[in-house]
Amino acid sequence: MKEFYINSDGTRLHAKLDRPDGAKKGPLCILIHGFTGHMEEEHIKAAQKAMNDAGVSVLRVEMYGHGGSDGVFSEHTLYKWVTNALSIVRYAKTLDFVTDLYLCGHSQGGLLTMLVGGMCPDNFTALLPLSPAWMIPEGTREGNLLGVSFDPDHIPEKIECESWELSGDYVRVAQTIHVEDEIKRYEGPVLIIHGDADETVPFALAEKAVKLYKNAKLVPIHGDDHCFTKHLNEMADAVKSFFINFINFIK
Repeated sequence: MKEFYINSDGTRLHAKLDRPDGAKKGPLCILIHGFTGHMEEEHIKAAQKAMNDAGVSVLRVEMYGHGGSDGVFSEHTLYKWVTNALSIVRYAKTLDFVTDLYLCGHSQGGLLTMLVGGMCPDNFTALLPLSPAWMIPEGTREGNLLGVSFDPDHIPEKIECESWELSGDYVRVAQTIHVEDEIKRYEGPVLIIHGDADETVPFALAEKAVKLYKNAKLVPIHGDDHCFTKHLNEMADAVKSFFINFINFIK
């Protein structure tokens, strides 16, 4: 494992690169955590290990205001995360061992995966959104952010919850984003993994997304929640199986 920072327009992003034993040239997957998350969460580490076991190198990165990266959580926005992600993609493309690039993210990181996949469709061999929270932009237009209600036409300076606080700028930014536009732009393979008992992001949203993509598969984790705490091994097995089967197919 190599630990370092990636520069994103002056913001230092905390990163770790995990490679399979004896790996030389081969695929790389960028792996992004979710809202309030970080790279050492159990579901993120399980996905990373599954990819390594399938022969895929993994670049885990913490976004603006999260984990060991620069920035204050309350000041992060989806624009900042998109800028971060584009910087990470540029960095990944400079690595001489990378033969093909994948993007995977959980929750808000899954939303980011959907956005950046559409922005840079030629860069990614496949996308893997995990429990993608792609309802966030539409929710902010309706006056709701992860269960917190507000007036969408008169956005407060702060959006507050028991466990977090955000600047109103997060909402102002999110209201301008239309995820469906980026879904339409990505024509490569997409694997969505989602617990069907998720109380944070309804499973129905994954069912909707898989129909909007041109080439997508949905793997439901039955009885599981947003972070796959009940059947973490099933999520990891789905990730590992995807890479083993897909890499063998494209060889």
